[in-house]
Amino acid sequence: MADAIRVRVEILEEMLRQARHEPKIECCGLLAGRAGIVNKIFPAENSLRSATAYEIAPKELFQLFRGMREAGLEHLGQYHSHPESDNFPSPSDVEQSGYPDQAYFIVSPREGAAHPIRAFFIQNGSVREVEIITIAE
Repeated sequence: MADAIRVRVEILEEMLRQARHEPKIECCGLLAGRAGIVNKIFPAENSLRSATAYEIAPKELFQLFRGMREAGLEHLGQYHSHPESDNFPSPSDVEQSGYPDQAYFIVSPREGAAHPIRAFFIQNGSVREVEIITIAE
C-alpha cells in the first residue's frame, strides 16, 4: 500500500466546499482517476442525513460506479466529513470500511481546522494515515 495519495487540488477544494455546504450532516462521495491520481469527484447523498454517520444508497452507489466505469476511471477512494468530531476514522468508520485498497478521506468543515482533509487506509481494523500530495491544475 502507498504512503501517499496524489489528488488534484480542485478535488480537495470541492470536498471541503461540499462539507461546508452541508455542515449539519456528513457529506460523502467517491473519488476516481487514472494512473493513481484522483482527478474526478462523485458527490453522493448521505441517505442517513446524519451528523455522525453516512451511507450512500445502493442504487446511487451502483450508478456512481457505473459512471466511473463508463468514463474509464479507476475507483481510488471515498470521502465523508466529520462535522462534529476530529477528522480521524471513528470506530464505526473502521467497522464499516469495505475498500481496503482505496483511501478514505475525512473532511473537517470547521474553520481553522489544522488539517481540513486527511486520508487513511483502513484494512482489517487497522488505520494508517497517508500523505496527500496535491497536483496543480
